[in-house]
Amino acid sequence: MKYVIIGTGNISKTYISALQSLPACELIGFVSRSKTSGDNDYRLPCWPTLAEVDRPFDAVIITTPNGLHHQSAIEAARLGKHVLVEKPLDITQGAMDGMIDAAARANVTLAVSYQRRTNPDNMAVKALMEQGAFGRIYSADLSCRFWRDQRYYDSADYRGGYALDGGGVFMQQACHNIDNYIWLFGMPARVQGELDTFAHRIEAEDHGAVVLRYDNGMIGTIVASTCAPPGYPPRLEVSCEKGTFTLLNDCISDWHVEGIDNPASTVPPADDPGASSPTVTDFSRHAAVLADFEQAVARGTTPLADGKDARRTTDLVLQIYRCQERKS
Repeated sequence: MKYVIIGTGNISKTYISALQSLPACELIGFVSRSKTSGDNDYRLPCWPTLAEVDRPFDAVIITTPNGLHHQSAIEAARLGKHVLVEKPLDITQGAMDGMIDAAARANVTLAVSYQRRTNPDNMAVKALMEQGAFGRIYSADLSCRFWRDQRYYDSADYRGGYALDGGGVFMQQACHNIDNYIWLFGMPARVQGELDTFAHRIEAEDHGAVVLRYDNGMIGTIVASTCAPPGYPPRLEVSCEKGTFTLLNDCISDWHVEGIDNPASTVPPADDPGASSPTVTDFSRHAAVLADFEQAVARGTTPLADGKDARRTTDLVLQIYRCQERKS
């Protein structure tokens, strides 16, 4: 398909690399309010609005700040274009409803880049979960101990705020991991938590811990932080009826499950660059998301993370924030 990338920030470069790695994909240009045509390293056209794009294209990739996603998604859908959104889907329930409704009305595909789902070990665990292979799940504990310095938050006025970022570490840095958590275990029945701002001059939280209780009895925990230098790979530890296992940076690092061979296909990396930097250097999982997106469009099937499914991640984060607001 032919793509237009909306937004020219840091993450757009990751999508450019991913598109270039897939021979059937073509990037025809950008939509940006800050750049003019050809004002980019790729010498591609740059239009101020999507309506002004004067070349044929099939889909958009939205890389604008979180709280602006709905504007471009709804416009693209009304133009009959398929939509791939950088995480999260958006930051309010009303905005997400508008995006999902616009895509359904226009009969176009709406997908979100929750690329951690594409990791082979995550997919193997997901398949076993769906088979009920683990028996009863007792607990699932997710730790996202990341690091961002003050310069990161100072690099744009909206960073770490509610208006455009939608919140702090839970909405921005940890939402990939939270999405994977929900993908595996579903939505909890009850949430309790504590959030605060410790190490940065920002409006929203830079650290928090929440407890999730499920209807099936499972107790989960999520700790998310951007004040844990030097930054650590995310860790998910699961206890179940058949034993225990751990995913470190989406790779199985420990497996003690009775009667089930370890399905690990990758070795956990020593570190995770994303734990300490917003720059995404490994574009392979974004390429996998794009391949899945194109397949969904071609076959009329549901993408790995469609609008309704990806919405749940934002819903849970908003539930966490409301829990904190009730204590204020």
